[in-house]
Amino acid sequence: MDDRPVPYPTLFRLGLVALGLIQTTNGLYALISPRGFYDDFPAGRGWVEAIPAYNPHLMTDVGALFLATGVLMLLAAVRLHRPLVLAALVTWLLFAVPHTLYHLRNLGPYDTADTVGNVVSLSLTVLVPVALLLVLLLARARPAA
Repeated sequence: MDDRPVPYPTLFRLGLVALGLIQTTNGLYALISPRGFYDDFPAGRGWVEAIPAYNPHLMTDVGALFLATGVLMLLAAVRLHRPLVLAALVTWLLFAVPHTLYHLRNLGPYDTADTVGNVVSLSLTVLVPVALLLVLLLARARPAA
């Protein structure tokens, strides 16, 4: 097991917290109000409802998945234990890559602003963890402070 410290701890903490808070918030929203999440996500734009059909079971499962991955990212941010950070980033990407690819192939229902919003926000959910993963794997660990 690699017990070297995570390089650039502030960078990792910020990235993991940002991803974790967004995912946890979305997960709670979908769990508490599956229909509201379906109809209004994000912020009244209706990105989910643009690709029908509504399924409360699926929305609840998505909420649980979002919540689980969000909490994992937040735990990794708090602990900054290299194997946990690695596992969190890989787990995140196992979700985010197929999710992003699906949505990038299905932009037809959206107007220009929503298309740009989808492409930018979804791309960031892949690019940020990929960048962190590359730094984790390639950078020499800095000594613990």
